[in-house]
Amino acid sequence: MAFHKIDMDNWERREHYYYYRDFIKTRYNLCGEIDITGLLSQIREKRLHFYLVFLYVVIHTVNEIKELRMCLDQDGALGYWDVCHPSYTIFHKDDLTFSDIWTEYSPDFQTFYERASQDMETFKDVKGIKAKPDTPPNFCPISCIPWISFTGFGSDTYAESNMLYPVILFGKYHENEKGQILLPLSIAVNHMVADGYHTCLFFQKIQEFSSSLKL
Repeated sequence: MAFHKIDMDNWERREHYYYYRDFIKTRYNLCGEIDITGLLSQIREKRLHFYLVFLYVVIHTVNEIKELRMCLDQDGALGYWDVCHPSYTIFHKDDLTFSDIWTEYSPDFQTFYERASQDMETFKDVKGIKAKPDTPPNFCPISCIPWISFTGFGSDTYAESNMLYPVILFGKYHENEKGQILLPLSIAVNHMVADGYHTCLFFQKIQEFSSSLKL
């Protein structure tokens, strides 16, 4: 993995970065729905795990958008990773808690799916926030609440944070009156590194990839 430092003297978003870092410290959420009709049909036909398939769709898209892979290095310099790995939640039905695990990303679907399946099996009974150790610094938080199909999502923290990665959440899919299967999707973004354009691009690419992916 490689970390690429931003050339602050020539970066097109330099003023925006400092504005949202020093004056209006803003994180924002954008929610939408993704048409997964064709994707879900393939998943059911091949008897695949929906969560892992859409996890791949999300992290594949994150890795196509530089602004969603930005963070600060140990010296506080801004940059972006060439690749990010998903850090995602697993649910424990016995005590109704969750844990985070992570999986090494691969652009090849089958490779990623097998890795994620193995990680979920290995750590399914490990309790605590971090079930799988050694989370790499180049990660993207992704979660799912499969019990509800939401139309909005908001979050807040009580302290400032240097975390620049987006936080991505998807929910329960549902069928609309046209027979389309829609999946609610939310992304929480730090305005220091990404604007509305980048989050809209995320949704656009998610939809395109969901519609074109051949499993």
